[in-house]
Amino acid sequence: MDNAGGGPATPEGVRGARARRRFEIPAIILIGVLLVAALGAGAASLYREVYSPRAFVLHYLDLLQERRTADALAIPGVAVDSAQLEAVGLPATASEALLRPDSLMPLTDARVVDESSDGETTRVTVSYTAGGYAGTTRFDIEPDTGASLLPRWRFARSPLSVMDLSVEGSMRFAVNGFEVDKRQVSADGADADPSAALPLLVFSPGLYSVAVDTAISSTPGVAVLADAPLAGIPVDVQAQPTTEFIGVVQQRVEDFLTACAEQQVLQPTGCPFGFTVRNRIDDAPTWSIVQQPEVSVVPDGAGWRIPDAAAKAHIVVDIRSIFDGSVRTVEEDVDFTVDGQITVQPDGSASILVGGSSD
Repeated sequence: MDNAGGGPATPEGVRGARARRRFEIPAIILIGVLLVAALGAGAASLYREVYSPRAFVLHYLDLLQERRTADALAIPGVAVDSAQLEAVGLPATASEALLRPDSLMPLTDARVVDESSDGETTRVTVSYTAGGYAGTTRFDIEPDTGASLLPRWRFARSPLSVMDLSVEGSMRFAVNGFEVDKRQVSADGADADPSAALPLLVFSPGLYSVAVDTAISSTPGVAVLADAPLAGIPVDVQAQPTTEFIGVVQQRVEDFLTACAEQQVLQPTGCPFGFTVRNRIDDAPTWSIVQQPEVSVVPDGAGWRIPDAAAKAHIVVDIRSIFDGSVRTVEEDVDFTVDGQITVQPDGSASILVGGSSD
């Protein structure tokens, strides 16, 4: 039917369809914009959580937390060679003995607290808790060139450090409970100088507790936090003699002096006491130890020393006068001092050299 103006009538349903098309086109555009925005946000989130410098550093710290040391060493920029160590003034012979799971303490609560860029270098600062101690470390990250389309990173400065460890009084010690023998990790092997410091590579960040617990010596331990990449960390540990060791030394000294007293001469050979007469002796003298020394043991470089300790021997001897031939019996206490040197042998035993002199 024609309308009043003479034109053809438009069915009601057709008008509705045209109206819907006019509104559907902008809706599709809006949905596309939202999808693009969502994809962009997802990509940004993926980059931040997986491919960013901060994600790279947190992945390294996660590996340390899980004690996956081999995987941590495989991260670009972590492992170092002798030339890199020498370039920053660190010992080229640093041992890798501590780069293992057994020598790591728990690392927890790692989080990024700062991130900044300087050219191609990104500085990522993290806070964490290592073995119960809070710490902060800054890492320098740079792009890792390669064929991959995805962002890749590497440490511009290795996160390893060198602990320059000096342990006096023992060839054996433990780091975070992991047992170490100087001769096993020293570049000199079995000829290792007991008093020389040992350079040991360690992961940073990390807490390292060095302790000695042997039959001869012990120490409550010294803890140090490695919190600076590719840095030197001097650590000095002085072990103290155990009660058992002092008891053994005391017994050895007493046995030595008792053996000296069995020599029926005025000057026992190799002994710290003796007696001098101007006349002749009529019979062999008799010695006894009436006061054994109270021995102590103190550190002395790579070994130990027995400080001066007072002791007393007693002599009984018959003396014949060269003038009239008369004989008299002399009984006298002889004061003397005992000292000594103790050397720890490669097998862990101790060699004790007792000395001293008469007062």
